[in-house]
Amino acid sequence: MSTTPSSGADAALPRPSVARNAGVVSIAIMASRVLGLVRDQVFAALFGAGLQYDAFLTAFRIPNLLRDLFAEGALSAAFVTTFSQVLAKKGEAEAFRLSNRIATLLVLLLGLISIAGWFAAPQIVHLLAPGFFDVPDKAPLTIHLTRIMIPFLLFIAMAAKAMGILNSMHRFGVPAMASAFFNIGSIVGGLFLGFMIGPRIGLGAIEGMAYGTLFGGFLQFAVQWPSLRKVGFRYRPELSFTDPGVRQVMALMGPAIIGAAAVQINIFVNSNFASSIIDPATGRVGNGPVSWLNFAFRFVQFPIGAFGVAISTATLPLISAAAARKETVEFRRTLAHSLGLIFLLCIPSAAGLIVLREPIVGLVFEHGRFTSSDTVQTAAALGAYAIGLAGYGGVKVLAPAFYALDDALTPMLVSLGSVAVNYIMNYLLVGPLGHVGLACSTSTVALVNFALLLALMRRRLGRVEGRRLTASALRISLATAAMAGAVWLAAIAPAGQLPFTGFRLYLAQVLLGMGVAAAVFYPACRLFRVEELNEAVTAVTSRFRRKAAASLRP
Repeated sequence: MSTTPSSGADAALPRPSVARNAGVVSIAIMASRVLGLVRDQVFAALFGAGLQYDAFLTAFRIPNLLRDLFAEGALSAAFVTTFSQVLAKKGEAEAFRLSNRIATLLVLLLGLISIAGWFAAPQIVHLLAPGFFDVPDKAPLTIHLTRIMIPFLLFIAMAAKAMGILNSMHRFGVPAMASAFFNIGSIVGGLFLGFMIGPRIGLGAIEGMAYGTLFGGFLQFAVQWPSLRKVGFRYRPELSFTDPGVRQVMALMGPAIIGAAAVQINIFVNSNFASSIIDPATGRVGNGPVSWLNFAFRFVQFPIGAFGVAISTATLPLISAAAARKETVEFRRTLAHSLGLIFLLCIPSAAGLIVLREPIVGLVFEHGRFTSSDTVQTAAALGAYAIGLAGYGGVKVLAPAFYALDDALTPMLVSLGSVAVNYIMNYLLVGPLGHVGLACSTSTVALVNFALLLALMRRRLGRVEGRRLTASALRISLATAAMAGAVWLAAIAPAGQLPFTGFRLYLAQVLLGMGVAAAVFYPACRLFRVEELNEAVTAVTSRFRRKAAASLRP
């Protein structure tokens, strides 16, 4: 890439674009995450943190594993990078031709993988959760649910490719909202099949929820189809292994799949440890740790999606186009700006989750078969997961940035290195801390990955505006510390003196804590002169100013 700077006007363009587009994606993803919480509430109320939900989570993790290996993770980064570059250099017709060829290849490849996964389900479950075979009926149920949900892989891969096309053409709202339709479809479809139709046809409740997951995956793809037609895309079956774009996607996906495999190995190791945790009350493998970890990570996924994924989604097409034009200054400035936004949004979010962890979990999940004991165990894991939140978000931005530079090897090697870190941390922490130790290990891996990727990106680009990023992180941390202290004093410390308990106490603590956090954090950022705050506020207010100006036109 050339180091010739672009003009001042051009260089300024990506900054508001990232913040504005990330805002659109963030709103859509937040809606999806809220619906995801509703989905988890439904499971928590109907099934609790026990055998059936442990089985469902593990079964769903298997198509999710394949999805990350072959679909959303590897495919998204490789396809968006290549599609954006072809679009910039050769135009829409050639870019859409590339999309058709990738889609045809995906249908064939993922169809075969799904068939193989159906037959290999018992072996996969044994590898992923060997402890389940020590609990009566748990392993057979997990295998059965795995076979039901395997086709989810194909639906979600097509949804990821559709999202890549639309994002590359700077259409962010609909693809970001698609995952909300997954949650709607899986909730409505699951309840209908599991509780209305299921009893009449001999279908169990948890089986109905599994079939509902398939319906949700189909809906996530289908809802994007009208937008694809609007931008001019028409699918035509076409297969080519000689197309340069197809070869580039495959070349990028190879290391990406290996890198994603490393992430999945970490998940496999965590599940293996969690499925074998001994309940001290009974001295046997218990039900609960897998569910507690999942419920806890759901809250961390909220800011990861709303901030990390949103900023990454808005950033990747811009830096891919900058890389295609060999504009290093624009690439570096956009990347550093995006990381600054990650710090601004993820550091205070992590502190809020840590301080308010128990009221948040109790408010959302402590209903039906989800007990106060489950709240305590889930909240403990949530506090440990939140420690690594800024690392999770930073990796979401940095890893695809290497793909934009046609370098899939670096993030792959970093991911492979994380396997050793994760296993060592799990081994050291699961004994004294149980499932909380696994969450601590996950956070450690995220922070180490982020630090390594940032150091390697600095080496690749010469610099990444490190001094400005460090100063921003320090200022944001100071503002966050003031916010966290105020929230603890206002919402947590006086809990014992309040005249109510249970749901009403949780609700009061969460509402009061959020109000105090907003009242303290904004002026604290102003006091410490956090630059990213001005840009984030401008991105939000400019949208309203444009609407107001449009409404005043004759």
